[in-house]
Amino acid sequence: MVTRTDAPTRREQILKEAARLFAERGFHGVGVDEIGAAVGISGPGLYRHFPGKDAMLAELLVGISGQLLTGAKRRVAEADGVPATRVLDSLIEGHIDFALDDRPLITLHDRELDRLRDSDRKLVRQLQRQYVELWVEVVRAVYPGLTEPAARSAVHSVFGLLNSTPHLGRAGTLPGRGTTAALLHRMARGAFEAAGEQ
Repeated sequence: MVTRTDAPTRREQILKEAARLFAERGFHGVGVDEIGAAVGISGPGLYRHFPGKDAMLAELLVGISGQLLTGAKRRVAEADGVPATRVLDSLIEGHIDFALDDRPLITLHDRELDRLRDSDRKLVRQLQRQYVELWVEVVRAVYPGLTEPAARSAVHSVFGLLNSTPHLGRAGTLPGRGTTAALLHRMARGAFEAAGEQ
């Protein structure tokens, strides 16, 4: 993910708090007044930024799928000419950043994806498929003996591993971001290596 150095916009603040609250209490368990209070504006004031909670949910889930794909494409482009193992390491690092920094969005995706309008849900799935296929191509460059279906299964398995971060405990109870990121990276590479040994 791209690291921002400027202050988040009000819209970004709203989305961040909405993601946190939706992940904690569920989409229907949170009202616009609570989201507004979390960012210091009235509930009705939110309607200057979003038409409603459904629009927030759609922007969160479509947005993160698009960001992951864009970030992965950027990492692959920047790694042009380097060994495929380094490209794979870069993809893993990018997904770990997401898994550690955007944990509420993982929970939100798991619980609330079906609440999206059909068109938004299809867009999320389309972006996710493109993201997976980008990984499959890189994994097969590192492990040329893997068939496409096996590589795809390995990628989905690694995503399951990395996206388990919401179940690791509260952020303050983890051993530290660097240590956790390194552990996740070793486990992801180990999973791909095991798949490549078939």
